[in-house]
Amino acid sequence: MRLEKCWFCSSTIYPGHGIQFVRNDAKIFCFCRSKCHKNFKMKRNPRKVKWTKAYRRLHGKDMTQDSTFEFERKRNRPERYDRNLAENTLKAIKKIDKISSDRQKHHISSRLNTGKVKKRKEAINELSQSIHMIKAPSVIKEDSSLTLPKIKVKVSQTLAEENQPMEE
Repeated sequence: MRLEKCWFCSSTIYPGHGIQFVRNDAKIFCFCRSKCHKNFKMKRNPRKVKWTKAYRRLHGKDMTQDSTFEFERKRNRPERYDRNLAENTLKAIKKIDKISSDRQKHHISSRLNTGKVKKRKEAINELSQSIHMIKAPSVIKEDSSLTLPKIKVKVSQTLAEENQPMEE
């Protein structure tokens, strides 16, 4: 069973799925769905379309360099069947998948960290520029001109309201 990659968005194409386009120079293009095929026919660049793997890799949103990608390329090569080799390969695939998922989690968390640091710096900068607008709570308690005066109001109920039953 041969799994191919979509030429446009780089997603996997399973057997019996997708569209193949053969150009006049006999170059074969495989597409996972009609969306990719139509974008190819419109001569769109996959590096400029935001939902493609090429765009995500180019703009640093996905990992580009990792040693686990090499094992994925090796898996696609056809080899003679050997039971021990197949067993070892399946064990290695599980380990490699775990390693790559851990590395992807680390990559995502580091990307999120940079956003948090940037927001914190912006907040500190804004605070330093407008510190004159903020007063400490102790200053407010000491200075009575900064607080609103407390007014006591007596509320009295009329006897007529107390004796009447509630309406249903």
